[in-house]
Amino acid sequence: MSDRSFTSQSPMVNVMAAAALKASKGLLRDFREVESLQVSKKGPKDFVSNADKRSEKIIYETLRSFYPGYNFLMEESGRICECSDNDSPEWVVDPLDGTNNFLHGVPYFAVSIALKVKGAVTAGIVYDPIRDEMFWAHKGMGAFVNDKRIRVSARANPEDFMVSVGFGQGICMENKVEFSESARVIASKVCSVRSIGAAALNLAYVASGRFDGFYEHKAIEWDIAAGSLLISEAGGFVSDMSGGRDMLKKSEIIAGNQYVHKFLRKEIMQFAS
Repeated sequence: MSDRSFTSQSPMVNVMAAAALKASKGLLRDFREVESLQVSKKGPKDFVSNADKRSEKIIYETLRSFYPGYNFLMEESGRICECSDNDSPEWVVDPLDGTNNFLHGVPYFAVSIALKVKGAVTAGIVYDPIRDEMFWAHKGMGAFVNDKRIRVSARANPEDFMVSVGFGQGICMENKVEFSESARVIASKVCSVRSIGAAALNLAYVASGRFDGFYEHKAIEWDIAAGSLLISEAGGFVSDMSGGRDMLKKSEIIAGNQYVHKFLRKEIMQFAS
């Protein structure tokens, strides 16, 4: 991670980015320590859990200092109501997306922060500290990585699609078998399927055209809130499995350009119970 400052056209995004950058300094330090803990008898699980909590605390304190009275929904602490008004804006925070990757020393993880206003995501960032890439979007302003505008891919032929699949931790064994079968069928029809364990980064990669599509069952709200806005602002399509807009409530998501989204929905619905 560089020491450069980050600025966007959105003051809201600038605050979110500042919180992510500050938390990521500790995550990078902890990640280097995790690599050495891999050979220890105890293992790094407790250490990583503490790294997660430290990151969340930094993000919470930074956002709260700039925007007092906003509510929070966070992976470690759950919902924190700073304001009793149900219409109060809410921060949705994943302080370490890709925890299992982090735990095993795999350099593929991110910080994800989104802002919801009256239930709709209006701003979001996904920061990859390993590659120093800040993916961000503010509703109506487009999607960017650092200072570069990004768009979803234009691929229309399934044989050219590179699709990423998320296997949510909340999937029961029966559904996991069914979900794996759907992934197998999709893999037989596309160029390539990936499963790399960080939903927020997967969505950021779709928004930037690196992946053509992504889908996941049991994708928790803080995993996908920021990424869902990135997709929309990058010209893509994002929905729940039935094609509606209840991704956050249903904890499921399909994302891609219009062709990939339609293809994935059709294939996945064949396995819907």
